Amino acid sequence: MESGFRSTDWQQLTFAVVGMGLIGGSYAKALRRLGVKKIIGVDTDGKVLRQAQEQAVIDEALCGAGPGLQAADVVICSVYPAATLDFVKSAVPFLKSDVLITDATGIKGSLPEDVQRLLTGRMEFIAGHPMAGRQGSGFGMSQAEIFDGANYIVVPAAFNSSGAIEWVSSFAGAIGCGQVVQVDAVEHDRIIAYTSNLPHALAVALINSASYNENTKYFIAGSFRDGTRVADINPYLWSDLFLANRENVLQELAAFSQQLERWREALTAADAQALQEMMREAAIKRKDLY
Repeated sequence: MESGFRSTDWQQLTFAVVGMGLIGGSYAKALRRLGVKKIIGVDTDGKVLRQAQEQAVIDEALCGAGPGLQAADVVICSVYPAATLDFVKSAVPFLKSDVLITDATGIKGSLPEDVQRLLTGRMEFIAGHPMAGRQGSGFGMSQAEIFDGANYIVVPAAFNSSGAIEWVSSFAGAIGCGQVVQVDAVEHDRIIAYTSNLPHALAVALINSASYNENTKYFIAGSFRDGTRVADINPYLWSDLFLANRENVLQELAAFSQQLERWREALTAADAQALQEMMREAAIKRKDLY
């Protein structure tokens, strides 16, 4: 499609951030750090909006779509996929004719095409996914620094202009992200099942083990803390993400079960060599990650 307005003169751009939770709040704080012209915060929670204004994180607060969005050059949707669709549908009449819309949802599916179908003129949706987060949820846990050095995934669709793809890649770097990669939605969701969905499921399962009790906290060190850090997550958001990507997640759970079976067999057979081989293999792969 024809590219619309895609300036990277950050200080002259107005951004609207939809959803002022952990990621949306962090986006707003990163934008403030970047020194953009204006930040519009959109959220249904008036208390969160007041807090964001009191902290000078946003310049204007909106409880939903309305005329206040007309100033936005870029809209960042940091809400559930279904909520993204609902918001865009209600916001289209108020948006600039060449507005760029992006998102932060962890699972893409058909979202890019579904959103683009709602747009008119030179409005364009380009899917993005910052691999950034931290323990907890909500605006109070947000911080600009979660993007520093984080990976950022651009998920272009067939309809996307080269200008939009280049813009969102530049934007990722501007807010502090390190590596920027491009994959399509199908590949994104398949990989994310392994690198994000599975680790979150395992953290929850580890905490929920029958072995957990009131004395567990006296017997933990770094490995347990690291392994369970993301067990404290937003259950509403993550249940949606798991279900939206359930086929890929089920495949990863099956693959992980096979690895556990290797451990069970080696321990049952008292096979020290097999245990050592698995750990050496993992050490080599782990070092390649960083």
